[in-house]
Amino acid sequence: MEFDKQYFLEMCNKISEKTLMRTLDIVYTDAGPDFLTATMPVNSRVHQPMGLLHGGAMVALAESVGSAASLILVNPDKQEVRGIEISANHVRSIREGVVTGTARIVHQGKSVHLWEIRITDEKNRLISLCKLTNMILPKR
Repeated sequence: MEFDKQYFLEMCNKISEKTLMRTLDIVYTDAGPDFLTATMPVNSRVHQPMGLLHGGAMVALAESVGSAASLILVNPDKQEVRGIEISANHVRSIREGVVTGTARIVHQGKSVHLWEIRITDEKNRLISLCKLTNMILPKR
């Protein structure tokens, strides 16, 4: 079955209604057979007290895009995705604008997916480099 980018993006954005993703204004914007991209605005809603993008907001973006990306690789009628470990290295700060998180598969096993998520600013500068491990479970 061929990957339907438009259908997948619409599904990701629809299932995000009334969730943390909507609270943070995360929008899924691009997808392919082995990647997913989402954006998040940087404003006072996601700042830490010093006026910079909060590291936790970056991790929320990374986990949101990395977990949803595993849905590309599974049968959602038969399988569920659970994030089990995430790590992040924040390498640059940002005060305003938009950040983009792109998840790319590193390892696709039957029960574990490993994703690298690069969070960049509008000039494509690396802001944070994250790694997410997802467990793939049978749907209950």
